[in-house]
Amino acid sequence: MLIRKPADLRHSDVTPKQFYLNRRRFLAAGSAIAGAWALPTPADATMKLNNVTKSAYTVNEKITSKADITSYNNYYEFGTDKGDPSQYANTLRPSPWQVVVGGLVNKPKTYDLDSIMKIAPLEERIYRHRCVERWSIVVPWIGFPLAALLKEVEPNSQAKYVAFQTLLDKKQMPLWNRAGIDLPYVEGLRLDEAMHPLALLVVGLYGETLPNQNGAPFRLVVPWKYGFKSIKSIVKITLTDKQPPTTWNITNAREYGFYSNVNPEVDHPRWSQATERRLGELFMRKTVKFNGYADQVASLYTGMDLRKNY
Repeated sequence: MLIRKPADLRHSDVTPKQFYLNRRRFLAAGSAIAGAWALPTPADATMKLNNVTKSAYTVNEKITSKADITSYNNYYEFGTDKGDPSQYANTLRPSPWQVVVGGLVNKPKTYDLDSIMKIAPLEERIYRHRCVERWSIVVPWIGFPLAALLKEVEPNSQAKYVAFQTLLDKKQMPLWNRAGIDLPYVEGLRLDEAMHPLALLVVGLYGETLPNQNGAPFRLVVPWKYGFKSIKSIVKITLTDKQPPTTWNITNAREYGFYSNVNPEVDHPRWSQATERRLGELFMRKTVKFNGYADQVASLYTGMDLRKNY
């Protein structure tokens, strides 16, 4: 089991690697071209995104630095240390790419990158995020509401859940067999959660396309839930009438529930979730219910026992 107890954690597990390890970073500026995604590139090679509007769905907080966000990641297919994805994800080829959307829908469709980018206007949204490992970040994502894609495929009356699946390519992900979790990585939302305007399909951050380690070329962001719900590098979206399996619930159901809403009143079995440390900061801060998005999303869970449905 790769989930370690607090006593087993190294300092490097809770402090961004760039603070204690001086390693070379690759610069993409001036070298990224449209065809570059088709070949192995530096993990953080990106291209500028144009015609992006500022969204009202944004928080007025200090943004976590790009250096932190691109070098301190969870992406187990590229290693289990926080610094591994930025080092090893250069083997991922984010283009060409296809996302198959089907299941209980009237208009199933397979999207390529060009068609994904045309689903809805791109917005920049500054979101808070909270990781179950007690660290948090603030990121300027670029994307569009998941609801826009779902409306295109028209869920039928039987659809109640949305299941997501990450790419599993053993050639592109040579460390896949060290992940310690079942792969491909899978996640799921209730349909009303997926249709909520805060649920974002993301194609970029900091004004540019996603670096590989951050889930290129296409990922989910659900800001009121713990970060592991925001599945990366999506290749399949399926509408279903049954609650879909999710990777961390499969791995350890006692510690990782299906809903995974940020709730400081519900401790992880091995540590408190009442406080968190913002990446790049020294001191802990109090964790806020639904990660501060209660006004927008609490109504989704009216009448539910959020301790039982953790």
